[in-house]
Amino acid sequence: MPEWTVKPGLEDTSTLPAPPQPPAVRGPEHSARRRIRVWVIAILIVLGVGGFLYHQHQAALQERKAKENEASRPIPVTTATATNGEMPIYVEALGTVTPVYTVTIYSRVQGQIMEVHYREGQMVHKGDPLLDIDPRPYEAALTQAEGQLAHDNAMLNEARIDLDRYRSALSRNAIAQQQVYDQEQTVHQDEGTVQNDQGAVANAKVNLVYCHITSPIDGRVGLRLVDPGNIVQANSTTALVVVTQLQPITVIFNVAEDYLSEIEPQLRNGKKMKVEALDRAQEKTIATGSLLALDNQVDTTTGTVKLRAIFDNRDNALFPNQFVNARLLVTTEQNAVLVPSPAIQHNSQQAFVYVINQDQTASVRNVTVGSSNGNLTAVQSIQAGDVVAVNGFDKLQDGAKVQVRNGERKPKGPSSEQNTGSPGGDQAP
Repeated sequence: MPEWTVKPGLEDTSTLPAPPQPPAVRGPEHSARRRIRVWVIAILIVLGVGGFLYHQHQAALQERKAKENEASRPIPVTTATATNGEMPIYVEALGTVTPVYTVTIYSRVQGQIMEVHYREGQMVHKGDPLLDIDPRPYEAALTQAEGQLAHDNAMLNEARIDLDRYRSALSRNAIAQQQVYDQEQTVHQDEGTVQNDQGAVANAKVNLVYCHITSPIDGRVGLRLVDPGNIVQANSTTALVVVTQLQPITVIFNVAEDYLSEIEPQLRNGKKMKVEALDRAQEKTIATGSLLALDNQVDTTTGTVKLRAIFDNRDNALFPNQFVNARLLVTTEQNAVLVPSPAIQHNSQQAFVYVINQDQTASVRNVTVGSSNGNLTAVQSIQAGDVVAVNGFDKLQDGAKVQVRNGERKPKGPSSEQNTGSPGGDQAP
């Protein structure tokens, strides 16, 4: 142990460092306790890991058993029977409703509008009054023309009387032949004057008719464009009223030129090709008509040709300039195998259906999809009488056991009732 000495003159020892303490000596009891703690911690860790692994193992066993039970449990499905039938083949396109006639009426005389006879949106017939323009100036003009015609008719009659007198005098050699010729030309001049007056009278009558405007066609008038008291000009560019024919009405739509070889011969032979007008969602048929005409050339920018279909439109369901989905029936496929459209599933390669066997198992059958009318689709690679699943695809697999919920247990004939069911998710075979 070093000895500390204090030098003379240094009485303050508070700033001196404390003498170092000797290290504590740990005995064998402390080491034993430390080893015990280490072993206890190690045992706890081992027990925790083991318990976790055991729990995971038990959970995996339960999940495996659940999957096995689920796999062994029949999958409930609804089925339908494939049948033989006719499948119509349509060409679909976006169309525009176009009236057969649309008449924009302008004033052909000048004057004040006296009366408006129609209501906005009213259905009118040919000849119904629409507008009246003040007729008084044209009535006065007609009176003047008729008066001038009467005057000139009297002049013509006088000239004819003189001509008869001259001819009688010429027969007695009382006058010269030249005087007779002159009188004949006077008669011709008066006849020309009378014809001119007759034209003036006819023109005045026409102007008077123009003062009373009537509908030239059956149709619906639009919103009112002029009011009583307005002054209109002859041959003005301002329309007085617009009349649009609604019955019948047409739809114009475009189809690809590839269909011309199928459409044109039928139209040339006078066959009425059915055309349906559907709503935007293509779920509701608005009207049914027939193909009326084919355009005379193909649009080279789009490779399509215009077609016009005509509809009776008795219920006015089609409205001018309305957009509709037009569907043209081109032909009908006979003896096609038909299945409900929800029964057809797709994977990344092709379409397939689940055929329900007599042992209540499902088999994947690849098919070639043909035409469809929405509810039914023509397919190949299956036969009429095969029973197919129409729902339950989220759990259905090739070879899986099924439980038919609609009572079908075996394939039936084409007369069996079809149940379209509800479409399920796609399932790859």
